[in-house]
Amino acid sequence: SREMTFRWLATQFWRYRMAVLLLTLGVTSLDSHVNGYNMQMTRKISPPVAFLKTHKTGSSTVQNLLFRMGEREGATFAFPYYTYQFSYPDKFRAEFVDELPDGASQFDIICSHMRLDLGQLKQVMPPNTIYFTILRDPLQTFESIFSYYASTIPAFTLAKKAAEAAENKSALSLFLESPESYWDPKEHGNGLGKNPMSFDLGLNSQQWNSSWPADLTLLEETFQLVMIAEHFDESLVLLGALLKLQPEELAYVRLNARSTQDVTQLDDKIKARIRSWNNLDVVLYDFFVQLFWEKAEQYGLKRLKMEVARLRASTERIRQGCVAREGVPPGELEDLVRPWQTDTVTILGYQVQGNLTQQELGFCVRLVLPELQYHAHLYFQQYGRDMRATFRPLRLLLEEVKDVVCSCNCQ
Repeated sequence: SREMTFRWLATQFWRYRMAVLLLTLGVTSLDSHVNGYNMQMTRKISPPVAFLKTHKTGSSTVQNLLFRMGEREGATFAFPYYTYQFSYPDKFRAEFVDELPDGASQFDIICSHMRLDLGQLKQVMPPNTIYFTILRDPLQTFESIFSYYASTIPAFTLAKKAAEAAENKSALSLFLESPESYWDPKEHGNGLGKNPMSFDLGLNSQQWNSSWPADLTLLEETFQLVMIAEHFDESLVLLGALLKLQPEELAYVRLNARSTQDVTQLDDKIKARIRSWNNLDVVLYDFFVQLFWEKAEQYGLKRLKMEVARLRASTERIRQGCVAREGVPPGELEDLVRPWQTDTVTILGYQVQGNLTQQELGFCVRLVLPELQYHAHLYFQQYGRDMRATFRPLRLLLEEVKDVVCSCNCQ
């Protein structure tokens, strides 16, 4: 009974805190005059965009850019019906999307985590939608996923437990010595445990099969751009050309970054084993890296270099105007800008500059705002209600407390 009451109070406090956070964002404008940069709110989003948010590739940084762009331009977001992801790891279905809000004729942006099903996605987004995603070197992607999800992906959890009994061996190295002994392909939660980028893209991520060439061709034809994390600024310039964005609108800070203490250093043996275990991701990544540089050549390499320099200069000006401290531990951050933490890694954040005007504060907070807080804010702004996921556990807790009270009164 005491534990139940504590859980109820904790949930009430969380709802109150989120309401305060949403109110804080609601009264601060997205306009900004940081270091002479003025964001105008006149252009409506055109054409619509669909961003496949892949895991641990730098996608949260891109999503934040799209959140800011969409909020600035009054876009209608296609949000998950219940929470922050589209019933992941199930393949995407149109029914996972919340209803079209009153007064909207179409969805303009979709950018929450999903496992891709192109046919279903095209049922949600208009015919003229621009599709893009981001990939990262499979070595860094798998290391990051293993670190971040060590307690949630069943295969990694088994390796983590085994490593606790072993001496001088990390869970990652132990897993890679014999991954098949930990990884069950029939386990629903193991999708990201092998070839995670292929899994996110809806491909057969367990082994190469006859569908792969056709699937790659379909992805190539559908995605106007596949960004490459190792060439992030170059990717942003090409994205800016697609979406007709200025360098200032592409300014960013890297979000969801781990503490360096949580990053496992990879020796040659571990690298070789990661490549072997994630051989399909290696094929996928190499394929789209080549396509990326073909698009870069079409854009013009000299022009690309000049635009990257412009982007970096404007981004640095905006960062200096907005960010007081970077790489800040979660315990030193306010709730509004504290990233979600797992029990295996520490996710760092940013402290915003003091003495900002209301307009500057509105822009700078959004620049560093973690995914969950921004998602909740935009959902409330679009629908005028909290996310359903906020209410469902609260209702269950109220029912549990009522049952406990009833049983006590009846005794």
